[in-house]
Amino acid sequence: MKTVDSSQHIGKWRLRFVYGVAFVLFMVAAGRLFYLTVVDKAFLQNQGEIRAVRTESIPATRGMILDRRGEPLAVSTPTWTIIANPKALWKMPSDPTIGVGPEQEIKRLAEVMGVGRAWLQEKFEANKTRSYMYLRRQIPPQEADAIMAAKVVGVSKTKEYKRFYPAGEVASHVVGFTNIDDKGQEGIELAYDRALQGQPGQRSYVKDLSGNIIRGIGAEKNERPGENIELSIDLRLQYLAYRELKAAVNEHRATSASAVILDVKTGEILAMVNQPSYNPNDRAKLEYEDLRNRAVIDLFEPGSTMKPFTISAALMSGQYSTETTINTSPGYLRFGRFTIRDAANYGVIDFEKLLIKSSNVGASKIALSLPQDAVWNMDYELGIGSPVGIGFPGEASGVLPSHPKWHPSEIATLSYGYGLSVSTLQLAQAYMALANGGYRVPITIFKQDVPADGKQVIPHQIAKDVVKMMEAVVQRGSGRAAQIPGYRVAGKTGTVHKVGSKGYEYDQYIALFAGVAPASDPRLAMVVMVNDPKGREYYGGEVAAPVFSRVMEGALTTLNIYPDLPEGLREVRLKTKKLPYQVAQGG
Repeated sequence: MKTVDSSQHIGKWRLRFVYGVAFVLFMVAAGRLFYLTVVDKAFLQNQGEIRAVRTESIPATRGMILDRRGEPLAVSTPTWTIIANPKALWKMPSDPTIGVGPEQEIKRLAEVMGVGRAWLQEKFEANKTRSYMYLRRQIPPQEADAIMAAKVVGVSKTKEYKRFYPAGEVASHVVGFTNIDDKGQEGIELAYDRALQGQPGQRSYVKDLSGNIIRGIGAEKNERPGENIELSIDLRLQYLAYRELKAAVNEHRATSASAVILDVKTGEILAMVNQPSYNPNDRAKLEYEDLRNRAVIDLFEPGSTMKPFTISAALMSGQYSTETTINTSPGYLRFGRFTIRDAANYGVIDFEKLLIKSSNVGASKIALSLPQDAVWNMDYELGIGSPVGIGFPGEASGVLPSHPKWHPSEIATLSYGYGLSVSTLQLAQAYMALANGGYRVPITIFKQDVPADGKQVIPHQIAKDVVKMMEAVVQRGSGRAAQIPGYRVAGKTGTVHKVGSKGYEYDQYIALFAGVAPASDPRLAMVVMVNDPKGREYYGGEVAAPVFSRVMEGALTTLNIYPDLPEGLREVRLKTKKLPYQVAQGG
């Protein structure tokens, strides 16, 4: 029994010993924890800030925007951004006697950055509790190196990309621009921002107080560059159209203007220009109105440029043929107090002469003889009143009014292009369909090897007949200034009174020309719109047609499209600026 008692006593003693040791270890650990969290707290926080684990996003290169021939329209160039850690700077030891302290660091930084010391100190003081602050964004490497050479506490640099636009103002409305954070703000940059952005990478590292990387830790996630976007725009044609449009705006003191060139067979936009424009590389004096892509956004009444489609509707109805004549006497048409007038009494005319003389009375009488929705259906099938659908920000759909019961005056005005509104791009789309044998293909801003499926909206032969009539307008009518040496050109002028606060303004106009070339087998369609020319010339045949001629001539030769006039007729035709007759309202 004594042996058992002795062994029990020893077991109890060992258990107490283990408990005692555990208690002592616990007290040591608790004491150390108290020391670290209370007594040495400031030291440890400072060390944590000095040597901190950081996770940094690696910026991805934004995709390029290219024209159809691979010419760059938007590219990203690497730059450096200078950042600061104000919190770390204000916690550094300060000893003015030996020139050490936050104020001294700020002074050195101000000198190397070339800024006022007071301004910089105020900036640091306002952000005392922050550990991240921009000092200078997207600067050249040599400038960043000069700042970093000063070795200011808490100042470091990080890589960023800056967008550059080689074509400048020439393509600005198409391409758009990004903000300082590389996010799309206008144009293609905005519409396709997600595809262009790419995927940023990521890396972790230990960084000291001065922003120097001590060592990397963990695996890196590589960045993925953004997608390149290849547009249908031909920069050669874009430059040409921009130059001529700008010259016309200056010459005629116009408020604004736009022009569009389309490939008839594929629906590709080869050029789209506007005035006024802006330089996306220098936006210091940028005006909000300059940002407008007027070819897509601005709407206007198309006037007499719609008469070829009224004739198309008439021929499609089966009630008329190309030989049909219309009696326009006495040169006006009354609907109660509303009167439609021609510039003169043209008497009995055929469809071709209707376009040459731009007879509003003739177009009205044709429309009124058709089913009341015939002209409306024709316009609708050509895309009037619907968005073109190129995905552009702010794209306007236009206005094509629809009425359960049409008043005769509404049908009449619709026939010669009043009472509806279109954009320059929409009007170009309609002429493209007419030029393509009545086959309407979807419009695209992207380069296409094979055109998308379209729809036959005008019978092929009728479309050819109407184009031939429009050719007479350029040969003998108001569109003579649109003639091009060596080429057959078909088109229609338009001169539209602008709408003001109290109705139509009789001293403010929109000058239009819409045409196609070569007329024998059209390859290109183009529309020129000049808003509010203030000179002595304001008719579409005087203001817009010459722009069409110069741009289309350059486009045809640039694209190696062979002349279609017979050899004996390829001499330079006389392009009269002053027309020997008065153009009818809307003509």
